[in-house]
Amino acid sequence: MQNQQKCHENVWLISGTSDGPIIANKLLSLKYVVFVSVISHKAGNAYTQNDKLHIITGKIVDDKQIHKFIFKYKIKHVIDATHPFALVISETLKKVCREIHKPIFRYERNLERKLCLNSNLIDNMKGIKNVELYNKNLLLAIGSRELDDVARHYIDKGVNVFARIIATQSSILLGVSSCLRNSNIAILNPSKVIENNLESYLCKYWDIDYILCRESGGYSQMIWENIILKTNIKLFILKRPEFKKNKFLFSKYDDLIESITKME
Repeated sequence: MQNQQKCHENVWLISGTSDGPIIANKLLSLKYVVFVSVISHKAGNAYTQNDKLHIITGKIVDDKQIHKFIFKYKIKHVIDATHPFALVISETLKKVCREIHKPIFRYERNLERKLCLNSNLIDNMKGIKNVELYNKNLLLAIGSRELDDVARHYIDKGVNVFARIIATQSSILLGVSSCLRNSNIAILNPSKVIENNLESYLCKYWDIDYILCRESGGYSQMIWENIILKTNIKLFILKRPEFKKNKFLFSKYDDLIESITKME
């Protein structure tokens, strides 16, 4: 690791592949040393190569690991740009930063709700109601953590349940160990291609009636929304958790970067 002595330059960014590379590049252009935590080696490939960029791969386990990392690499600023539904890691990051009196910067995509005719917001993953469920085909695009529980709920109602999970080791393990048949699981990372993507062909192949996804505001949600515009499929969107408003919560990249630079 380089330049650890210049602690005012060291930023730790915890993110995925959508917003993370953009934030990292903006910081690198300002000569910050950027440590990026991603879940997999493949996710790390989305980031540009730079002598001041260090990719750390793997799941963040607990607050002790976070505390140790911050002090080992003399981290000046911590940026949480994780998925809106990654509540456990976000809360753990906030807890540690609060304990060591370090502000944590939260980036979250701006939420613009423009529901179309065949889309519905729901409050929980088991909240699909007011539609015929028996013997209908439901595609779950909700991640793998709660996949087994949610799938069992709808299977008990006579639904034919399918799932799209991302290609990480933990997701695949949870997927294949769930109640779903392996033939009802597609291992597929969200595409950045809105038209003629694999998700569209998957819906046709499985003759999907309903899709359940999370309100991420990212590529995945946009893909499902685009699919229902051209089909008779109904989309159910799990509402995004609300973060407590504070002065370090941002939905624009430049506002986030400006706030960090002002603290130097």
